[in-house]
Amino acid sequence: MLYSMTGYANASGQFGNRQINIELRAVNHRYLDIQFKVVEELRRFEGQMRELINAQVARGKLECRVQIKQLPSQNTEDLPIDHKLVKQLAVFNQQIRRQYKDLGKLTVADILHFPGVIVATTEDEEVLLNGVLTLLKQVLTEFKTARAREGEKLQQHLLSRLNDMSDIVAAMQQLFPQLLQDYMNKAETRLREAVAQVDAERLKQEFVLFMQKADVDEELNRLTTHIAEARRLIEEHRGSVGKRLDFLMQELNREANTLGSKAIAIECTQASVGLKVLIEQMREQVQNIE
Repeated sequence: MLYSMTGYANASGQFGNRQINIELRAVNHRYLDIQFKVVEELRRFEGQMRELINAQVARGKLECRVQIKQLPSQNTEDLPIDHKLVKQLAVFNQQIRRQYKDLGKLTVADILHFPGVIVATTEDEEVLLNGVLTLLKQVLTEFKTARAREGEKLQQHLLSRLNDMSDIVAAMQQLFPQLLQDYMNKAETRLREAVAQVDAERLKQEFVLFMQKADVDEELNRLTTHIAEARRLIEEHRGSVGKRLDFLMQELNREANTLGSKAIAIECTQASVGLKVLIEQMREQVQNIE
């Protein structure tokens, strides 16, 4: 299955006295670039979180945002509270209120939500880590599903363009021998009109040289091969194929340009232009594939 590099997913849940919310969003990028936006107490968990993401995502610029909200406990006597910090907050609140009369008093909820007031125990840290990793796994599942849905649309788009390209190449392969013969006949007629006597052998040699320069059979064959390989990558979609498809787009564009440079008839020019338009449309979409 093709995966788009763009996607979004989020999940939230309660673990102990904490409400955890995780958001994961991504845009296309040449490599895998993971950025974490988390509170300080989660910095030590970034290694485990990064491992989970690396196992599911190959490319893209990802932003992982984790928000934690401390929920009020039913029994505050059981809370491991930093009473020294609480006292400092109370004193600081009084000092500020004497200077700014309109400010209100700190409530118990305000104090409990202040970072560091509730001291995390080893058990609390295990609950927090378990909660973060559990939610992240859930988010990654939804994230991968969302990218797969987008990838399916990209696959249909790309296969449609490849079919159009195959039609153009097949039509040119069938038509080109006649185009070449018509061009040779016209050139011979013009040359005989311009020169009273033309050496037949010299004329044949000149046409052989011309045919070698004008023959696009090799380009058409390479186009057919590249189109078949692109279709195989898209349909088999084993692993990350975005970079390989991007390389094939460059090769297809090179052959289409060569086809245009050897044009001996308007049909050749039209075929080259049509191919390049389709290749450019594909290239834009390939940039979004993982």
